[in-house]
Amino acid sequence: MPIIQANGVELAYDSFGEADATPVLLIAGLGTQRIRWTAPFCQDLAARGLRVIRFDNRDSGQSTPFSHAGTPDFAAMMAGRKPQIPYTLEDMAADALGLLEALDIERAHVVGRSMDGMIAQIMASRHPERVLSLTSIMASSGNPFLPAPEPDVMAMIMGPSPDPRVDEAGYVAHCLRFARQIAAPCLPFDEAGQRALILEELRRGWHPGAPARQMAAIATDGDRRERLAEITAPSLVIHGTADPLFPLPHGEDTAAAIPGARLLAIRGMGHDLARPFHAGIIDAIVQMVRRARPVRGS
Repeated sequence: MPIIQANGVELAYDSFGEADATPVLLIAGLGTQRIRWTAPFCQDLAARGLRVIRFDNRDSGQSTPFSHAGTPDFAAMMAGRKPQIPYTLEDMAADALGLLEALDIERAHVVGRSMDGMIAQIMASRHPERVLSLTSIMASSGNPFLPAPEPDVMAMIMGPSPDPRVDEAGYVAHCLRFARQIAAPCLPFDEAGQRALILEELRRGWHPGAPARQMAAIATDGDRRERLAEITAPSLVIHGTADPLFPLPHGEDTAAAIPGARLLAIRGMGHDLARPFHAGIIDAIVQMVRRARPVRGS
């Protein structure tokens, strides 16, 4: 597991495929680690002639923690006051660019999911010279007039969770309830697989308050539509029709804001990347890569 210095933080990363293949950077979502891009997904994508790089964001997994920064004041945020936050989505986008630079990658295809779809959007809008193509998955434009998350999902995000250091079983049960809420309703829930993933993330590194700090970074980033309109890279927006966190209009609005973007609405997909959807998503990413630059060996 390599660690690299980028933008003033340490980032843990790994990669799949040949080192000289076309690079694709995968960015994970809020409060999650790079292993949410599962090894089979990365291996299948790399088998299409790509170098697939995934990493832990700052404040997640084996990358630099920010637990010392505490939890943002969400009451102040709800009252319209800008809270003190230790980092922004722009900082996290700079981390990803710093990782590419440290790996001597001048330009890459960038794929982000949920919060990190937003980070990928920022990379493509602010640094067009570094992004060959953009794939934004189950993310949002930040438009404040879009539908809100389902109340039970939002309640779990905003509510407290057990501390795994003193109640690991309670913490795992809490995470499983949330995973079930955002999962594709058309598929059987893979409780064993989700449990194994939650425990693996705990083993790799748990940072108290990290999801709240990343939520504050999202909330203070605001409406990105003007920035999305500046994107020139070929762009793909993938969104589930059954997403309870960011309902489908979030994906539709994102695609509408990016010039020439293609929207792929996946019937029945929730706010996760269940294995049955992998093949279609990989095909769509590879098509986007080919649109921007030929893929060696495919």
